[in-house]
Order: sequence, then structure tokens, then C-alpha cells
Amino acid sequence: MYDFLLSEASIKIRDEARDLVKWVPRQMIIDMDDDKIQFPKEFLQEAGRRNLLGCRYPKKWGGRGLDWVTTATVMEEIGTLGYIFACTFGVGAELVCDAIILHGTDDQKERYVKPLLKGEIFAAECLTEPRGGSDFFGTTTTAEDKGDHFLVNGQKRFIVGAEGADYFLVYAKTDPDAASHKALSCLIIDRGPGVQTEYLYGLMGCRGGGAGRLVFKDVKVPKKNVIGKINGAYPVFKTMMIPERLGTAAMTIGSARPALDIATKYTTKRKAFGTTINNFQGVNFQVAEASMLLDACRSIIYTTARAVDQNADPNTVRRMVSESKKFVTEACQKVAHNSMQVMGGIGYTNVYPIERIVRDLRLATIWTGSNEVMSMIIANEWYREHFKNKQSISLRNYENDALEADAPDEKIFE
Repeated sequence: MYDFLLSEASIKIRDEARDLVKWVPRQMIIDMDDDKIQFPKEFLQEAGRRNLLGCRYPKKWGGRGLDWVTTATVMEEIGTLGYIFACTFGVGAELVCDAIILHGTDDQKERYVKPLLKGEIFAAECLTEPRGGSDFFGTTTTAEDKGDHFLVNGQKRFIVGAEGADYFLVYAKTDPDAASHKALSCLIIDRGPGVQTEYLYGLMGCRGGGAGRLVFKDVKVPKKNVIGKINGAYPVFKTMMIPERLGTAAMTIGSARPALDIATKYTTKRKAFGTTINNFQGVNFQVAEASMLLDACRSIIYTTARAVDQNADPNTVRRMVSESKKFVTEACQKVAHNSMQVMGGIGYTNVYPIERIVRDLRLATIWTGSNEVMSMIIANEWYREHFKNKQSISLRNYENDALEADAPDEKIFE
């Protein structure tokens, strides 16, 4: 950990998160991976009792009034339990609550944020649909205006907490005739009549989070449960992409960390050719690379978290968050790969948890926007920022710093 970047308050809550990690029974981890536990309510209740959920929100609503740097630190620690623990920890307290805190009413915060941060109720975000994932505007779930309420029909897919959540943050089309970015609304839908968990997925990893398909059939949603404005889901979605992607990146570091820890210990005990295998460069270079990658991951996470805390330019933040998500998730998959590789065949068995870590981390580059989408965002924002800076900042023209910079008929672009 980068303790030298953390405040005393950050270190204090980091240590509290470590205590929570120690509290979690070994059998809970095993039972979740075996799908015997379908949603970790006991874990979230304990996190709420310890006031660890949503630490960056105002104390008025149950948080601690801390910052994104601290949140990243906590998410890393929770991630060491396993990727699904951090997923369920973050989906409600860092995604759903974020939307309500930033765009919701005081009544919504009282009814939905405060009890969730206490660990009394649970929430899930509903974005992906059977016909579309990254295509946010392709939402086909509809909310028909019925005067004092909406009537919601549609389906949402791959929802962490489909089994277990008490309420859902749902994007639905409220104006079928409007332009795509003005057609959707963000709704809070309580589990009740018309809300059905139709299917639970058999996942390669990240089991125990109640991931399933939700079906909404003529669900009555009062208009007081609209987050932000009617037909105003896009601003909510934009702000939610910060905790969704930055939080994902931070927790991925934690989930990869135990793999390197286990591999490091193993390589100092396992002997071959008369010496422990950490003395062979084929082994210790892979451990060194994994260590380097984790340090680089923390560097980009804390830099991006500080940019968010300092209210940096939104477009720059969007690029940095996307870079963080892409770099960290890919780097941490490499960390887990190296850790398994240096352990050899035993790392491929369930004698050690590395095989579970490898399975879990495969999700990291897919969910919350695939890494291909992150590349698209990075490219768009980089080009935008580059030409904006060229116009607004007086910089040296580096192109001219070549001997033949003025060679005639050589710089041809068409």
C-alpha cells in the first residue's frame, strides 16, 4: 500500500477494512464460490455495522465524508477477499447510492441510502439487457407514464444482486419519440409485484453474488422514485461511470494481490535443483513483473482518484477513469497469470486459491464497459484534449525539431 499518500483518516479506515476482511469466515468464501451462498447478506450487514459502506458520502446520510483516494484504498482491501465480495460491496454502496446522493431527493436518500449504508437493505444496478450491454441508449425496457406513476416492462441481464437485492436502480425508456440521450429515465424500483428473478447464471467465476436476469411485468413505480429528472437519465449515467469503472479498477488490485502474496511465499519454500526456486530468474523475474504491475496500478488509481477529488476537467477525468479501468484490469490478470505460472501444476488446483482468483479476474476486462469500449473512450478524449490544448496552450512545435523538417514534397497526407 502507498501509505505515504494516505491521510490519517484514510489509514484508519483502511485498517478497519482489514479487520473486516479478517472477520470473514473461510467457509463463506468457499460456499460463495460453490454457489451455496447466492448473495452475501451477512457480509454486507457486517460491513454496514462497521460503517464501512459508502465512506465518501456525507455523514448526514450514513457515510464518513471522506474522499475517493480513501474509497480506492477500502475497495482494494475488500477485493482481497475475492472479486465478488468487492462487487457486491460496491454495487449498492458505491454505484446505486452514488446516483441517489448526486441526483436524488432528500426523501430518496432517507429511504434508500441511509438503510443501505447501515447494511439493513441491499441494492442492485440494472443496466445491461439481453439485446445490449455497452449500448446504453439501446435500452428496450419501457416506463409508460400513467399520471402519478410509471408502468415498467422489460428485462435486465447479468445483474449482480438480482437474487438478494431489495431495490433496483433501473434505466428505462420514458419517451419513445425523443432523441436517444433524452429518451431515458433512471428509476428506483422496489422488489415487489411484477419484479421477478427469472434466471441465475452459472458463472465461470465471481460466484455467490446472485447474478441473474430480472423481468419487469407491469411494475408500478411512483414518480417520486425518479432519480433526477424525467427523461434525464443520461446525466445520472455519466456520473455513475466514475464509481463503476474507477471502483472496479481499485478492487481489481485487491483481488490480484493475494495471488502474488501466495506465489511469493511458495517460491521461497519450493525447492528444485538443490535450491529454492525464487533463486531462478525464470521465476523471480515473473514475480518482479507482477510486483511492478501492482505498483503501477496503484499509481494510476490514486492519480485518477485525486483528479476526481479535485474536480478536474470532466473530459480528462473520463479519459483517466477509462485508462485506469483498462490498464489495471489487464495488468492484474497478468499478475494472476504470473503467480499461477511460477507455482506450476499445484497453482492449477484448488489446493491454493489462485485458480479461483484467475477465474474471478477474467470478468474484470468485460464488465462495467468492456476494455474495447474503454479504448474507444480514451481515443476520443485524447484527440479532443490534444487539439484543445494546441489551441489554448502555447507549446513548442516539436515537429520542426528534425534536420529535414522543411524538406519539400515529403510531408504528404493525401
